[in-house]
Amino acid sequence: MFKKILRYTALFLLAALVIIQLFHPKKNRSEGPQPNYIGSSFHIPDDVTSIMAKACNDCHSNNTRYPWYAGFQPVHWWLNKHIKNGKKQINYDEYNNRPLRYQYHKMEETIEMVKEGKMPLNSYTWTHKDARLTDEERSKITGWAQSIMDTLKARHPIDSLIRRKN
Repeated sequence: MFKKILRYTALFLLAALVIIQLFHPKKNRSEGPQPNYIGSSFHIPDDVTSIMAKACNDCHSNNTRYPWYAGFQPVHWWLNKHIKNGKKQINYDEYNNRPLRYQYHKMEETIEMVKEGKMPLNSYTWTHKDARLTDEERSKITGWAQSIMDTLKARHPIDSLIRRKN
């Protein structure tokens, strides 16, 4: 009896695994230039661009480089959740479409998260070894984010960038 239940359970799980392979979320890919890309308003040095390409853009842009195993469910759903959450936090391809306070604050968060080693996520660097940032790369990213904050401060009054504390 127990073997029969085990066999049916195994068959059910195998069938479910096969069936879910038919259902995939839409991939995070967009064609052509992104009109609200952060680089269209702020200078991004080449070395920072290459760091972002390997460590940031898969989750924080409108274009993700999918690994081979993304073709399997439930892995693709898991990756899609990470991408959606990452884009919700900051999307460099939609950055200029956001309010000034958001732009300024997100650069503050970028500095904090990179300095503290919270970005890129460990779950990302497990499979993307090249995304592990060196101290020099962390310094370049945080310096670039600080330069954007400085540019914003030079272009706009500070009360348009930060909330007043009551």
